[in-house]
Order: sequence, then structure tokens, then C-alpha cells
Amino acid sequence: MERYMLHFKNKGYFPKDSKQLIYDARDLASEIDASVRVVRIAGKFVEFDVGVEKEDLDKLVEKLSPIGSIDNIRHVFEEKIEKEQGITDGIYYFNNERFWECHEAFEGVWKQCFGREKEILQGIILFAVAFAHAQEDDLRIGIGMLRRVLEKLGTSPSMYHSIDIDRLRKKATEMQQANNLTIFEI
Repeated sequence: MERYMLHFKNKGYFPKDSKQLIYDARDLASEIDASVRVVRIAGKFVEFDVGVEKEDLDKLVEKLSPIGSIDNIRHVFEEKIEKEQGITDGIYYFNNERFWECHEAFEGVWKQCFGREKEILQGIILFAVAFAHAQEDDLRIGIGMLRRVLEKLGTSPSMYHSIDIDRLRKKATEMQQANNLTIFEI
């Protein structure tokens, strides 16, 4: 099976609906050899992390169409990416609430780095993963990750390419104190 991220337009779902949606999606796709692994709910889309054979992908999308209209399909596989492109992609995905893909893009950059830069990237990745957990209605884990975000960002320089690290530290601290995650752009 191949792995895909399917993004359907959000028709009013919230992270609290993720568990029910995964059951609904599995029921809708029961006639296809497909695995619906995870559902993450963002403001504009519902993201399904699925495993399906390429020749059954269109059939799966059709079966899931009662949940919403398809917006994007991304084939997930290990790819070598240029560092600058990975940073650009990671920022785009973060700013568009595609946090799991953000994690993947920055992980590709992380694999090419050393020392302090690697730690900064881990902090950014952990922030994205915290939000991905919140999209799965697991806010507690997401909030718990903020401590690790702050540890990794530490006293690193205030900017990493176009990302304001001081702002990330401030946001993580504010969210810890509020015991809540609030979407923002980097």
C-alpha cells in the first residue's frame, strides 16, 4: 500500500469530531483494501492519513466524498529535498495548518543539519507535531510538547531564515500558561 494525505474541505468539523470521522471513513471505505490511519481536523480541511494502492486511490476519494469535497492529495514517501526548499515548504505547511506535512518537510531539512541548527529545527518540528496532536483532539499531548519545544529552541539565535525564533518561544510560553494551543503563522 502507498501512503497518502487526503485533504477534504472542512464542512464544519472540529478536532472533537476526529474520532467519529475516522470510524465513518473506515465504514465508507470498507469495500476497498484501504487503511484510514489518522484524521486531523484543521480550520479549512479534514486531513486523512491513508494507505491504499494507487489504482484504488480515486475510488477511496469517491467513497469519502460525503465527508467533503477533495481539496488536495499528497503522495507521502521519503524524498531528498534541498534545504532551502524544505524550509520554504515547512513554513507553507505550518501556515496552512498542514502540520504533519510541516513536520515531514522540516525533518528533511533536519537530516541535513548539525549542532545548534538541528536543535532549532527539532523545536519547530515539535511545535508542528503539537498542533497535529490537537487536530486529532489530543490537546493534552500537544500542550505537553510545548516544554520540549522550549528546551530545543533554548537560547538559540532570534531568527532562523525567515522564522522569528523569539516569537516561537514567546508563543510556546503563552500557550503553556494558557493551557491551550492557538494557531498562528510563522
